[in-house]
Amino acid sequence: MYQWILFDLDGTLTDPGEGITNSVAYALRQFGITPPPREQLYPFIGPPLTDSFNRYYGFTPEQAVKAVEQYRVYFAEKGIYENRVYDGIKQLLESLRQSGRRLAVASSKPEPFVHTIMEHFSLGDYFDFVGGALMDETRIKKGDVIAHVIKNTGISDRSQVLMVGDRAYDVWGATEQGLDSAGVLYGYGSRAELAEAGATYLVEYVSDLAAICLQ
Repeated sequence: MYQWILFDLDGTLTDPGEGITNSVAYALRQFGITPPPREQLYPFIGPPLTDSFNRYYGFTPEQAVKAVEQYRVYFAEKGIYENRVYDGIKQLLESLRQSGRRLAVASSKPEPFVHTIMEHFSLGDYFDFVGGALMDETRIKKGDVIAHVIKNTGISDRSQVLMVGDRAYDVWGATEQGLDSAGVLYGYGSRAELAEAGATYLVEYVSDLAAICLQ
């Protein structure tokens, strides 16, 4: 049924919790804000950062842009490597490739960072295309990133495409582009969040993804 599998990066292929929260904490300190415990910054994982700085700290659009710039100061040097591949992901990708499925990444993280992470963790060879956001924030919404991936891969039949991600934004982006979606529960989105967003499937573990992707 699915010939193309599109994967979110953060919270789906890798666990970036330490690096992202450290980067957010660094940015908050530049504004004189004492960061809360790490767990309270987990909502920053997945959505566009400008939206999160506005939503959780009331930053103006101009402040949010400056906060993202400060976030990237820490992230580019240290945070990008404070990350790990989820157990079972490489085995999953290998089995999907051997089955003839084609794979792509659709991430709201800036594309240069996505490529660096994929290379660092030796994930790039599994994928036909890696798509991400633009550094100037003009392509950050997940639906726009997915559209970018579809355009650059030449996908014509969207019924044969599955988007896999851990947050409501992944599900909404998939729905916007006419794709089925699998919401993974091992990442940073809750069952309630993903179900309410309308995920086609809810997946408890990495090991459960193969059956859905290969059906």
